[in-house]
Amino acid sequence: MNLGIIVVPQQSNYIVERFGKFYRLLNPGIEFLIPLVDQVAYTHSLKEEALSIPNQTAVTRDNVTITIDGVLYVKVEDAYNASYGVEDPHQAMSLLAQTTMRSELGKLTLDKTFKERETLNELIVNRINKAAKPWGIRCIRYEIRDIHPPEGVRRAMELQAEAERRKRAQILDSEAEMQSDINVAEGHKKAMILTSEADKVEKVNQGRGEANAILARMKAISESLDLISKAVNENEKGRQAVKLRILEQYIHSFHEIVGKTNSIVVPGGKGGSDISSFLAQAITLATKLTEPVPDEEEGGEATERGREYNSNS
Repeated sequence: MNLGIIVVPQQSNYIVERFGKFYRLLNPGIEFLIPLVDQVAYTHSLKEEALSIPNQTAVTRDNVTITIDGVLYVKVEDAYNASYGVEDPHQAMSLLAQTTMRSELGKLTLDKTFKERETLNELIVNRINKAAKPWGIRCIRYEIRDIHPPEGVRRAMELQAEAERRKRAQILDSEAEMQSDINVAEGHKKAMILTSEADKVEKVNQGRGEANAILARMKAISESLDLISKAVNENEKGRQAVKLRILEQYIHSFHEIVGKTNSIVVPGGKGGSDISSFLAQAITLATKLTEPVPDEEEGGEATERGREYNSNS
């Protein structure tokens, strides 16, 4: 009732008519009207409102009938157009959302309907805003709440999802086994490489040890020969000892030769059957072997003796 004074709440707009004709728009606050002349024809809330879209059936591109519902969020932006552009803006937006949703679902297959819900929501919002622009009301967003496929299709989808999960599990198991085999093979490979390197190092060290041992033996033999040579050339007793050693070896060798054959072997020469001549021959050989080597710097005579010595030796 118009009593002359009216208070408009916050986030609201009132449409005032004078004698049935639009007069002015009342904004939030206190306003003064002429009783019986001015009349508040429409009131609009400028807040965002949620409209529930009831269940409806739609046919997808692959001819599957589904039941779908959603929620539509709208807001009045122009109270004048919302009052005179459409009879009931909220009902008009709800019906427009239903028809737009059925139209967009007919362009998608069932699988894409589940996968591209965000894209489908944006398409529906754009179509609604384009159609509702003259109504002074704007669609903020649209959210698909539930999608109910037929019972047979739902069972098939469940079986498909279960098969897909089993497939992923088998793939993960096979990849794990493959990685395990690769790790084992890499371990064997590294072990063989380390073993071959260790064997190589061991052989090298062993060869070096044998070479060092041979060098040490040769050095010892050389040093012993040097000592024997010095003892023979400088010491008479040393020459006597060498003579005795050569004599022992001569007799020992002769004894081994006799023991291994069925024949009797004696040194040749005059009086070869006499044992004394055999011993004398051994002593003469030992004496020649232990005589010092003449030096060539002493003269021609020494050189001749040296040549005679070498030929006798």
